Amino acid sequence: MFAVCSFGALISACTQSNSSSQNDSSTPDSIEAVPQKAVLKDSDVNSVYSNYIDLKNALVSAKSSEAQTASAKLSDALLKIKGCETTSELAGKISASSDLKSQRSDFTVLSADIIALMKNSEIESGTLYVQYCPMANSGNGGSWLASNSEIRNPYFGDEMMNCGEVKEEFKKK
Repeated sequence: MFAVCSFGALISACTQSNSSSQNDSSTPDSIEAVPQKAVLKDSDVNSVYSNYIDLKNALVSAKSSEAQTASAKLSDALLKIKGCETTSELAGKISASSDLKSQRSDFTVLSADIIALMKNSEIESGTLYVQYCPMANSGNGGSWLASNSEIRNPYFGDEMMNCGEVKEEFKKK
């Protein structure tokens, strides 16, 4: 029951504020086939997106220490957005853990909130892909964001790299 309540609180926590200018997206997205990230108009949201992709890629590669580093940066980026304090704490929880299984489990709730934030953000260029694996989290499923349509599963990595499908795309309106 607590997980459901926490999930609901996170979904609403980080969708309240987005408006600013552009940021660069020069960090390579090495795990995904196309190293082109979308660019969001709000520089703070763009930073969240970039750090989130770095975290996702670390989980795809099963690199717990890289996931810790990326989630710490994500936590800091989230603090710059009003209403994202709870989401920042969750990213901080991932950065405090060196257990890959735990990191991947917490990534589920984090992803739901980041997806909600991106859905309500203005995209300057590129496309964001919401991907979903029904087998993640003991068969309860899990979604994540990607910068291209090729599936690279952060919940299973090499065990089931291509398990999943694109469920939604966010583009410039």
